[in-house]
Amino acid sequence: MAPAATGGGWDSTARSLQEVMQAEGIAGSLQVQNVPGAGGTVGLAQFASTAAGDPSQLIVGGYVMVGAILTNASPVSLADVTPIARLTGEAEGIAVSASSPIQTIGELVEMMKADPGSVSWAGGSAGGVDHITVGLLAKAAGVDPTKINYVAYSGGGEALAAILGNQVTVGISGVGEFLPQVEAGTMRMLAVSTADKWPGTDAPTLIESGYDVNVQNWRMVAAAPGLSAEQKAAVSADIDKLVNSAGWKSMLETKGWANTYLAGADFDAQLAKDIDSTTAVLKDIGLVK
Repeated sequence: MAPAATGGGWDSTARSLQEVMQAEGIAGSLQVQNVPGAGGTVGLAQFASTAAGDPSQLIVGGYVMVGAILTNASPVSLADVTPIARLTGEAEGIAVSASSPIQTIGELVEMMKADPGSVSWAGGSAGGVDHITVGLLAKAAGVDPTKINYVAYSGGGEALAAILGNQVTVGISGVGEFLPQVEAGTMRMLAVSTADKWPGTDAPTLIESGYDVNVQNWRMVAAAPGLSAEQKAAVSADIDKLVNSAGWKSMLETKGWANTYLAGADFDAQLAKDIDSTTAVLKDIGLVK
């Protein structure tokens, strides 16, 4: 399951898993089901109830879902499924249409300082990594993060259309979702969110632009709840095989994703830390009480 509409990062992750697991002979046949809504929590709830005890079912998710569970006060959380591994990491990209008068991240921030509400941001779900990054940028620039004008879209395709059509001031998403448009000359990347430059773009980092923000989005795969220890071990072994395959390494390069593979107890510990830190940021932004 991809708990989002087509055209976004989770959909792309799910279809990449499908392609490589079939090509590498890890799975004979895989179908991708899209269940969009509420930052992945609609799909997560459906998956938790319908896939219980079935080791043949997987769901993709990530940092966005951690925030969405909190902001939507979702009754179903990642504790209700079986997290298997963190798979990939990606910088957040801040981009405008090529026809936008905004040339630099500094110019955009000055607009935010003058009137935060006049700058409309197109991104993914409220409380997700896109929203969190904008909140952290506002805070770093001395702008009240609760006054951000953030427009949430359920699919990457819809957000892209809004940016290209100048219906919003600026867009924020995984760098890989913007690179094809940047390379085609229809969009301009203003900055990336990671500490270091991101492969495929010469856009400056937020840190080197003077804003102390370092965020990397990550995506994960989880299995159904109610699996036996043997079933969980078998799923984990399949994912380990996937991550170490030539096909997956090639896919990461094509998509511009970093390999941030983390599994087992190490991933469980990191996930708990990420949930705690995300809760703190969302309180700052005013999305969680």
